[in-house]
Amino acid sequence: MLVVRPASTGDLDVLMELAVLSGRGFTSLPEDEATLAARLELAEASFAGHVEPQAAWYTLMLEDGETGRVEGLAGVRAAVGVRRPHFSFRVMTLAQYSSAIDTRFDHRALVLVNECNGWTEVGSLYLRPERRSGGAGSLLARSRYMLIGAEPAKFSRTIMAELRGWFDDEGRSPFWEDVASKFFRLPFEEADRMVMSTDGQFILDLAPRHPIYVELIGEEACAAIERVNREGEAARALLEREGFEKSGLIDIFDGGPTMTCPRDTLRTVHEAAVWRVEIGDTSGGEPMLVSRAAVGGFRAVRADVVLRDGVAVVDGAAAHALRVGPGEYVRVAG
Repeated sequence: MLVVRPASTGDLDVLMELAVLSGRGFTSLPEDEATLAARLELAEASFAGHVEPQAAWYTLMLEDGETGRVEGLAGVRAAVGVRRPHFSFRVMTLAQYSSAIDTRFDHRALVLVNECNGWTEVGSLYLRPERRSGGAGSLLARSRYMLIGAEPAKFSRTIMAELRGWFDDEGRSPFWEDVASKFFRLPFEEADRMVMSTDGQFILDLAPRHPIYVELIGEEACAAIERVNREGEAARALLEREGFEKSGLIDIFDGGPTMTCPRDTLRTVHEAAVWRVEIGDTSGGEPMLVSRAAVGGFRAVRADVVLRDGVAVVDGAAAHALRVGPGEYVRVAG
């Protein structure tokens, strides 16, 4: 059985392995041991309730209960843009009119903004390639919303997700090459690493202060605006199923889209309900998403459940994976 569990400092080696596998442009999973170690320490403190709510960053690991191998990870940042700005480009239409020739021109432009202040971010969704089927991705992705729904007050009313932008077959980001690199003048990997391992001051220092007219951008880079990397299409579909929509914001490095959804209208948050646990025969039950009902000690599985008389009946394997006993409470979603 696959189980989603909190990450711990003991996961550093496997987190480094997944960072290498994830490839270029996965900003929240840099190939930097010190950064990942600090993230795991923060995850432990966040689940334990030892950090301020807005500073919490919950990292979840997808583990095979039989082999113990970690198959993927996902994360929830309680609030972005609080301690340091979280910059994006907004894709805007700028209208210009000349009365002399009675002509109006509409120009698409990229404008640097800091609109995400305080929003909760779901991200870092990554699965080993051989696990990208059979519902593992859905379990991992939706576990983030079960976590949010367990204690909504710990999270923002707006939930955001940044999708990795387009990279070509040679691993190049057209948007970086033709737009962002002109301002930051660093190798992509170095700028990508600095986003997570520094306070982001270099972005504040070097990012463009004036609108960038899309008509002046090369064709290939222009086509990459709001385009999702081929490996991110499944993640985009999962987000849309939850109710996420494009926001008009894009990543300042690779041009990938930022999608948003109100917290309380997320499909999984809205549909999930709290049930008292009973352990028994689940014959005739339906496969459902089941999680512990609090952030502390959070765990989630996909298991057959029988709902009756105010209780959720799960079998012994599911109860063991969730670490719950009779009379305790779980959240259940279809």
